Amino acid sequence: MRVAAWLGRRIGLLLLTMLAVSFLVHLALEVNVDAVAVKVLGQFSTPDQRAAWLRENGYDAPFLLRYLRWLGHFASGDWGRSTYYQEDIVKLILPRLAASALLAGAALLVMVPLSLALGIASGVRAGSLTDRGVSLFAILTTSVPDFAMAAFLTAIFVLGLGWLPGVSTMAGGFSLRELVLPVMVLVLASTGYLARMTRASMIEVMGQPYIRTALLKGASPSRIVFRHALRNALLTPVTVIMLQIPWILSGVIIVEVFFAYRGFGTLLYQAALNSDVYLVEACAMISVVAVVASQLLADIAYAALDPRLRGK
Repeated sequence: MRVAAWLGRRIGLLLLTMLAVSFLVHLALEVNVDAVAVKVLGQFSTPDQRAAWLRENGYDAPFLLRYLRWLGHFASGDWGRSTYYQEDIVKLILPRLAASALLAGAALLVMVPLSLALGIASGVRAGSLTDRGVSLFAILTTSVPDFAMAAFLTAIFVLGLGWLPGVSTMAGGFSLRELVLPVMVLVLASTGYLARMTRASMIEVMGQPYIRTALLKGASPSRIVFRHALRNALLTPVTVIMLQIPWILSGVIIVEVFFAYRGFGTLLYQAALNSDVYLVEACAMISVVAVVASQLLADIAYAALDPRLRGK
């Protein structure tokens, strides 16, 4: 019962956050109705044409009513029509979302086990050569921005060695070789940070009294790490992994544009460049939903790993 109440409060808070952000997005893009008409009809449209279009599309209503109407349409799956691509937004976004999910999923599939392994190995042997090597790797990778990392890897593997293609358009269908560089950029940008978080958590847990008791009882190091320490040490890394999803979403935009990958990030970038109001709104709302969902998953994962939280 306590778990259900706690989860209900968290969901309610996240929904309020999503509503607040959606209101700000709609306010920023549609408070100036004349600007919306210009973006939709073009700068060469006449004032009479704009006024007629605004009346036909309900822009003579108060802003709050227009926001509620837009929110209802979004919730029902009616996201409008792209003015730049001249296509229904739902049909336009879904395949792009799938492409970005593939890219982000592949990055997480490599990043999570790699960073946890590095962090555990570093935390168990704090101060050792392994620990110093992992720390150096983490500092080097996290200090390089995504676009610089993409350019650096392209210079090595495309221009220097010629092993990989420089673009990931997937024009001829799915290509694993075209996916390697974008995934590599995302993995290198996040692995070091997550490994450092895992290391710090592991060092803290290994210093707890129950770990020392297990050592005095003669338990093997592997049993202590995997049976006693790992569950508690994963509390912080698991939360960070879930909260990395919004960061990966923003990193995916940079990586997709750099490698010409036809995903959600490239679509949002093109929509912003071409002042496609309805498409930008839909992309922004999807981003908000993704962030809220990742935070909810982080809370659930934290509660599953920490019985004390479930008891509150």
